[in-house]
Amino acid sequence: MKSNSTSVLSVPLHTLLVSFLLFTLTHSSTLVKDGGDGGDLVDQICKKTPFYDLCSTILHSNPLTPKTDPKGMALIMVNNILANATDTLNYIEMLIKQTSDQQLEQQLAFCAESYIPVVKYILPQAADAINQGRFGFANYCIFDAEKELDACNKKFSGSAKSPLGDRTSIVQQLVDVAEAIVKLLIHG
Repeated sequence: MKSNSTSVLSVPLHTLLVSFLLFTLTHSSTLVKDGGDGGDLVDQICKKTPFYDLCSTILHSNPLTPKTDPKGMALIMVNNILANATDTLNYIEMLIKQTSDQQLEQQLAFCAESYIPVVKYILPQAADAINQGRFGFANYCIFDAEKELDACNKKFSGSAKSPLGDRTSIVQQLVDVAEAIVKLLIHG
């Protein structure tokens, strides 16, 4: 019975996230087509990332996005990863409390142990490094976060389906986008 309530709780959040992404993707692609100026810096940078639509959606929908500052864009992406990773960690902790499956509990506990340093130390260090213009160290931090998140994903690679659903893949895509932007900063 507990697993049913978990599914019901996660569906609205997931549905809301997907709806938001679809809504903003539709509007951001309209802005790109109708912009007429050949694309702004956000679009130019996002085209150099592995997930243009995700990058563009996040940066265009954030009113704090500096339109001429790649460093600020990288910081927004890292903060977005932090928010999503924190949300995922909270979700993992909720699942741990609700599960009666010992193997699943162990897998989730491993993921929590992977996410905790990402949320508490690694991503905040990446943000600080970006603020200080230490892009090489920021890149190292983002790469380290990616390794930790990948370790969690691998815990469910033999399972039929991860209870974390699309959460981990979204966080992974955000990491890939942030990493690409920081590499652009490194290479000028």
